[in-house]
Amino acid sequence: MSNHSFDHGAGMSGDSASWTSWDLIVGGMIFALLTLLYMVAAAVSNRNYRTWPVYRYVCWIAGMVCVELPLIGPLARLAAANFTIHMLGHLLLGMLGPLLIAFSAPMTLLLRSIPLPLARRITRLLKSKPARFVAHPAVAALLNIGGLWVLYTSGLFMDMHHSLLLHIVVHVHVFAAGYLFTVSMIYVDLAPHRRSFQARAIILIIAIAGHGILSKYIYAHPPDGVSSDQAKLGGMLMYYGGDAIDLILVFWLCMQWYKSARPRPAASILQALD
Repeated sequence: MSNHSFDHGAGMSGDSASWTSWDLIVGGMIFALLTLLYMVAAAVSNRNYRTWPVYRYVCWIAGMVCVELPLIGPLARLAAANFTIHMLGHLLLGMLGPLLIAFSAPMTLLLRSIPLPLARRITRLLKSKPARFVAHPAVAALLNIGGLWVLYTSGLFMDMHHSLLLHIVVHVHVFAAGYLFTVSMIYVDLAPHRRSFQARAIILIIAIAGHGILSKYIYAHPPDGVSSDQAKLGGMLMYYGGDAIDLILVFWLCMQWYKSARPRPAASILQALD
């Protein structure tokens, strides 16, 4: 293992250096465009359905900010040479950001705001066998936690700091896998293939354990190019920060489970029988 701490700015290619000079402009434009599209979709939806809740707007904007921060601006540049800041970016990009965006229900909003024929085609795609396979909680957990194990226990972590393309691919995977895992655990958005609470609870426990074990592994076995002190701080942040976000998943899953299992009021039962 290399004894020197990694330096993203020094090790990246000229293309990467050029990217960092434009990241604020490009990232800002993408953030503004996606936020505008969300607002327009909500306005279209409000014409035919109930008013889109304000908290979903807040979740979308907050989630987008969490996703943007590790990719552009000062935090992204600090993460290039500081593993602890890098791990903070991981929590934002792969856990908190996906959770907030899931609470904004983007797929439900999309289907409510587009023409019916297109909505039906997208729904059929979501119900297809490939989509059903990828959206299975076990597969989503493997892509999410397994991907992190590959990243931090192989040479991939150092390689991504020397290739712009690999750097982008890794970050896209971290977000996509985190989002897929989140929506497979808690159903706050459209979920064509719903799994039992028991199955999701077991998979969530295993995933949390896998994430915690990885953080302890990083603490004891720093990734290539990461100093021991930085690995310890990053591992602790990954452990405790990850647990804090996972508690939200656990709480929401338990709340949904409780609501589905509690007895229905007698008035509702009599009304259903009428």
